[in-house]
Amino acid sequence: MLTKPKIRLSFFSLVTLVFLLSACESPVSETTAEAPPSSAETLPANTSTTTVEPVSAFLEAGLVNDITEESCTLSGGTLTTCYRITVTSLPTDHEAGPWCPGTITDTAEAGGIWPEGGKVYDVDGPFVENLDTFYDDGTWKLYNDDGTIKVTGTAEQCAAAARPDVDEAYQNYCVQCLPSYVEEGIAVHTYVIPVTPVEQTTPSEVNRIRAIGVAFNGVTFDPPAPTDAILSAHTLAPFDDCGGHINLNEGYHYHAHTGCSTEIEQPDDHAPMIGYALDGFAMYALMNKRGEAPSGLDQCRGEYDEVRGYHYHVAEAGSNSFIDCFKGEVGCKFEGDGGNQLCDATQTNNRAGGQAGPPGGGADGGPRDRAAGVPPGFSEAADTLGVTLDELMAALGQPPFDIEAAAATLGVTTQELTNALPPPPQQQPGPPPR
Repeated sequence: MLTKPKIRLSFFSLVTLVFLLSACESPVSETTAEAPPSSAETLPANTSTTTVEPVSAFLEAGLVNDITEESCTLSGGTLTTCYRITVTSLPTDHEAGPWCPGTITDTAEAGGIWPEGGKVYDVDGPFVENLDTFYDDGTWKLYNDDGTIKVTGTAEQCAAAARPDVDEAYQNYCVQCLPSYVEEGIAVHTYVIPVTPVEQTTPSEVNRIRAIGVAFNGVTFDPPAPTDAILSAHTLAPFDDCGGHINLNEGYHYHAHTGCSTEIEQPDDHAPMIGYALDGFAMYALMNKRGEAPSGLDQCRGEYDEVRGYHYHVAEAGSNSFIDCFKGEVGCKFEGDGGNQLCDATQTNNRAGGQAGPPGGGADGGPRDRAAGVPPGFSEAADTLGVTLDELMAALGQPPFDIEAAAATLGVTTQELTNALPPPPQQQPGPPPR
């Protein structure tokens, strides 16, 4: 099923590359940010390092700018040095798609995969045909009487079918959003992650708003896809064979690791390295060279060894997840180039910072000006919900607000969102706004 070619870089070739680059001066360019204090002044003793630096690991084709170093404040308040990594989230080391087969007789090559019950299933024609049996629900029928499968075929159809409150016209559809539907610039993301990870006393949770991390090809490792919401509308939004699909506001992203993206082989039998988590700890594949999964992982899916220090092993592809929590203090994720903002993750309630988006986002893709056009009480509502103002306003969209859809986007209940929002102001004449 998962037969797409992998790109593997040997550990020793990377060491050689780092040596050559360092001989020609530092490979990390300077920024205009204020120089960070020394690590001795800011980092606690319980820190750990990884074995391969991002500057030599990320694919050049996926980078928008050179990787730089700058001051940053992590979610736990630690002032330290971070890498700024700005990438395009479209993979350059493998093809994206396909997702939906065209007919109920198509083979696995025509479609992607779907996670259920910890297993991965090929989304081929027979799988789509038998969804009513698979889910024991006779409402399922994603195909026409002639055997053709109902597949979203435009950006508008994709948007209507992929939102939390699926448009009724696109229920019982296979949702396939193509890279060409994503507007130029939307797929650029900036990650600000610590050069030296800082362990937390208590790990922090993974949630639907914050990114998990980033692969070496620049694609986001995303939190679990909301499969319950998808299935409740009798729609299917498959991943491709590489574990990714398209969000029109985020671009291509992964929900599972299947071995397609660039991997860095280790000098021993250990599983290959596949990217970095937002807390700076390295992420590795599940299986080692002998086809064995690690035993004794901690609650976050991490472990320690003398070669790599603390690091994560991602979960099986059928779990629709990567790691279960963050061992370290997290940095920031910005949309676009981040508008030259420095990362202060304490200002985002321990979530990825500066995630801007329509409506009302700045023209440069940076965060919205909080003083411009935001009604009173919404900043307080964002604080109550534990999200940023940008996240809240992007989820609400333009009035009248769809509270149920916004709550699903934010990962809170409808009642929690309703209670947090300010009451509508009284207007005369005319009815109060919704």
